Amino acid sequence: MSSLVAADHHAGATPAKAGERKVIQPAWVRIMHWTNAVAMILMIMSGWQIYNASPLFDFRFDRTFTLGGWLGGALLWHFAAMWLLMVNGLAYLITGLATGRFRKKLLPITPKGVVSDLRAALTFKLGHEDLSRYNYVQKLLYAGIIVVGIVIVLSGLSIWKPVQLHWLVSLFGDYDRARYVHFFCMAAICLFLIVHVALALLVPKSLRAMIIGR
Repeated sequence: MSSLVAADHHAGATPAKAGERKVIQPAWVRIMHWTNAVAMILMIMSGWQIYNASPLFDFRFDRTFTLGGWLGGALLWHFAAMWLLMVNGLAYLITGLATGRFRKKLLPITPKGVVSDLRAALTFKLGHEDLSRYNYVQKLLYAGIIVVGIVIVLSGLSIWKPVQLHWLVSLFGDYDRARYVHFFCMAAICLFLIVHVALALLVPKSLRAMIIGR
């Protein structure tokens, strides 16, 4: 763990020496980021196939974008990706808290700062010179998606084991409400992914930093 702390400290340290590139994303962040990305895509696509078997609304997802082929196959994919996401996500939360990365990267978040940076973003005046520091909009989005990730896991467990985890189901009201919460959390994650990918394409050096770290 000490090596992780050192790596993360270096990521937020003073500018690197001449001829060296500053570490923006330490190795553990990059590995967990891409693992989460793969797990989330598998869960979304298999989840759409599961939804199609018992839709909440008057629409179904195109089978081109689903995974599993049928309900049983989709459930197998969904559960496999679920364990990957839960283990990797838990490791990310623990490491982020232990290294102080969350505190340094995501705090503080103020309404004034969010409004100011959102206005700058909408007028294309938001700078991205220092990738080691998140603006207030990024802080809000990243902190928010962590919360959404926790809620979607809890609601998913409620749907999976409603009898054994009846106490968890009761936190959402009942089984049907847990399904709606799960669906809207999925929608929020999809929206986040669209914005996240769009920003990465608009600021290519941020994508490079998440691949090579510098």
